[in-house]
Amino acid sequence: MNPSILVINCGSSSLKFALTDPRDGSTPLSGLAEKLGLADASITFRHDGEKNGHPLQDGTHSGAMKAIIDKLDELGLADAVAAVGHRIVHGGERFKESILIDEDVILGIGECSRLAPLHNPGHLLGIRSAMESFPALPQVAVFDTAFHQTLPERAYRYALPASLYHDHAVRRYGFHGTSYRFVSTAAVDMLGKPLEETAMVCAHLGNGASAAAVLGGRSVDTSMGLTPLEGLVMGSRSGDIDPGLFNYLASALDLDTQGVTDLLNRQSGLLGLSGLSNDCRELEIAAANGHEAARLALDIFCYRLAKYIAALVVPMGRIDALVFTGGIGENSAAIRAQVIGLLGFLGFELDSPANERTIRGKAGRITTQRSVPALVINTNEEDMIARDTARLAGLAA
Repeated sequence: MNPSILVINCGSSSLKFALTDPRDGSTPLSGLAEKLGLADASITFRHDGEKNGHPLQDGTHSGAMKAIIDKLDELGLADAVAAVGHRIVHGGERFKESILIDEDVILGIGECSRLAPLHNPGHLLGIRSAMESFPALPQVAVFDTAFHQTLPERAYRYALPASLYHDHAVRRYGFHGTSYRFVSTAAVDMLGKPLEETAMVCAHLGNGASAAAVLGGRSVDTSMGLTPLEGLVMGSRSGDIDPGLFNYLASALDLDTQGVTDLLNRQSGLLGLSGLSNDCRELEIAAANGHEAARLALDIFCYRLAKYIAALVVPMGRIDALVFTGGIGENSAAIRAQVIGLLGFLGFELDSPANERTIRGKAGRITTQRSVPALVINTNEEDMIARDTARLAGLAA
């Protein structure tokens, strides 16, 4: 049986996992434990194309990990687990690449919790649970922020008092880095040129959305900042706003800082604009049926995205390709068409038939041969985490 990597993406109340073969990216078992810490905690498994779930008697993170081990034993897959890879949202400036986990690394991830209080504490729960369950196996941390540690200072510093950066680590970090590493590497196979010679803008579009300028395989700028709130319009996040709006909303709505933060993160974006949904698919159907607010939400989403893509050409000086990925990027032909239409001045020309058929797991070029290439690539963060883990654990990948 080939050595496999158990990839863990743990939140404060959830644990997503996938058993992945780092050689070919195949995933014989995956699943999600939800509502951990609550009475109705449950776990769902996907195996051989079938999906089944059941309640968790022990609804803790450790209980979820035990359920995963029991399932691996049941399927005869337990002996294949050779290492565990963990997705970590925030590595601050300390972690510039994936790393084998030890107590010092755990301490560092904990110190970064102030920068990602909704994510890093959950990751630590996952690490501790995995270390208890697999004490003899190597464990590896793969950071979303690491890919963007190549940003130049002019791109990552805010125009704030320098002490806020030096004393409190206030700067732009960027996210979705593991996805960008995967799709930028995959893009060069389609483009037929070396990664070090390419200048591309990659757009990871899902409920959370961002874009990045990738020059020679290195991130040189990106739309998200200190937190995932900055940048593009997203499912329920506002993206860029006037900072003065924060105090205005606090006063006008009698909210504290947490109340305004929740409004900007959970009640804004496509959901707030449409008053209907944060799901792009629902909004496209509603817009086609005459729902004006849904149409406006999608227009603003596309306009802001196109504006950011154009701006991200500046740090590279040129653009050789545009890459769409993520749930919306991979499946919404309408969003892609509207964005490419706004970017005609950069040399983009849509191939409408190619764009319409490039959905539901299909990848490929969606612009004409005389156009600057625009590509759709299906991201696979679990595969990238598995590869890093296999490499650092000394396994053949």
